[in-house]
Amino acid sequence: MRILMVTPYAPLRDGIAAYALQQVGALRAEGHDVEVLSPGPSAAHHHLDFSGLRGIGALAKRVRAYDKVIVQFHPDLFYPHPTTPDRHAAVSAALLAVAKASRNLEIVVHEIDYRLGQRKGLDSLAAKAFWRQVTTIMLHTDAEREDFISSFGVKPDRIKVIAHGASFVKRTRADRATARRTLGIDPGAFVFLAIGFIQPHKGFDRAVRAFTGLAEHGCELHVVGSVRVDDPEFASYLGELEALVENTPGTSLHTGFVSDELFDRWIVAADVVVLPYRNIWSSSVLERAMLYGQRVLVTSVGALANQVGDRPLVTLVDGDAGLMVGMRQLLGRGDDIQVESSPWLLEDGDEPLRERIQDELVARAQLRRGGRAAVGEHGGLRDRSAAASATRRSAALRRLPPLAPPAAVSARRGASTFKRLVRRATAWEVDPVIHQVNALRDAVVQAIEEPNPRR
Repeated sequence: MRILMVTPYAPLRDGIAAYALQQVGALRAEGHDVEVLSPGPSAAHHHLDFSGLRGIGALAKRVRAYDKVIVQFHPDLFYPHPTTPDRHAAVSAALLAVAKASRNLEIVVHEIDYRLGQRKGLDSLAAKAFWRQVTTIMLHTDAEREDFISSFGVKPDRIKVIAHGASFVKRTRADRATARRTLGIDPGAFVFLAIGFIQPHKGFDRAVRAFTGLAEHGCELHVVGSVRVDDPEFASYLGELEALVENTPGTSLHTGFVSDELFDRWIVAADVVVLPYRNIWSSSVLERAMLYGQRVLVTSVGALANQVGDRPLVTLVDGDAGLMVGMRQLLGRGDDIQVESSPWLLEDGDEPLRERIQDELVARAQLRRGGRAAVGEHGGLRDRSAAASATRRSAALRRLPPLAPPAAVSARRGASTFKRLVRRATAWEVDPVIHQVNALRDAVVQAIEEPNPRR
């Protein structure tokens, strides 16, 4: 069978690209003739920018030549962001033309906003029309399948559920001793690992905070990954994570490109893989850990509970408190290590619980802005009066929102397109200024709230 795979592709550092690479390998192993079409320069056979209507129109002409077309779908691949309902509807209509031109269109859905199909409007109607024309929709969990059917009205027999790691293969032959030696990890340490692209929704900062107090028990936490795209928000999050790691004994941050083999070697070297996600549909890291029989601690968000199922090596937890307790239980020290860095896990004692929570919030806020918080025995600041004075002095500055470019959208016909063109033409000049202004704001807040060593 002649197959066209439409997807981001290697060597792009992207989770979907890595997923597609493995699926292409599996299809070729089955004897299929597979060609890859990617939106940018890559190892794919063909390249086409289909982020606009003209590109999607060109895609509709190409798909006729193949027996089957497989699309690795993420909204950002086709839909502009930010967008308007009219613009969104136009893109869905163009994709509908692609679906009608294809002999057999299969879409692997990696992320989608189900609220789109549940509301009224032209964008919702166009999206429903497109998805109902797709031959086969591939999802990773039963929960996603039910949501998709109820949101977009797709016939149940058109939706299939496949295991997220169905095409995954091992990329390293290293055993734990070899992996730790090559990575410079203490062979006797109990190692927690948080790995993947560094983005706020991955929640790596949650893992660092949950680790607090475990270094003295022979534990290490390694955070491994790189920033996926050059975005001021992601760069800011990386800065916050660096400051947090610097202030948390036993933790290390390893930034930079991670090859497939190195990624798996980190997993092999760990005792527990920690996935502290704030928001995600399903996890490729979870499936890679399962390939090597590793224990995983993961927050129960999105459809992860459904993806996990009844796998005995995976522990599902809720929120920051669950992460802290889960780490200690997997270490085997849940009974004799007190969780003192989260006030909401403690019983009311000599100090009112409300005051301890306030201390914790102040301490964490200061760390997020790059400061060094003086942490007391319950995780809050030792000198509450000094902290309160510092936060009062910086309050007016902190109330100023971070500087950001205005959204390139307008209710007037054609104005959104014009604004997007202007934004692209001036971004190279404007973005560095925005980043510098926000960095200066954070630095001033830090200077105001930094404890004075002379006092």
